Amino acid sequence: MKTYALEEAAAFLYLSPATLRQKVKSGEVKAVKPGRRWVFLEADLVSYLHSLYASSREAPLSGCDKEKPLCHSTNAATPGWYASQRPTESEYATLLGLPTSKPPRNI
Repeated sequence: MKTYALEEAAAFLYLSPATLRQKVKSGEVKAVKPGRRWVFLEADLVSYLHSLYASSREAPLSGCDKEKPLCHSTNAATPGWYASQRPTESEYATLLGLPTSKPPRNI
């Protein structure tokens, strides 16, 4: 069974050594410290990578043939949807807590 030092394991996982050390201390990645140095088993590193696949929030690669939306922007207007008006100057002033003067009244 192959073993890795901290720097080698970090390179294997494409992480920095400091990030890997934090993951070991939090229990996300298994490792032992028999002396002064961390030792990682290749099987533990591979199982950590497999655990990322299961909990990943990204879409699976096998579903790439599904129809994708035309626009990925979160602020794009879609035809037929209600487009909200932009806040007026007085609404901004109210939200920011700025003093406002009342408009003059017509006599």
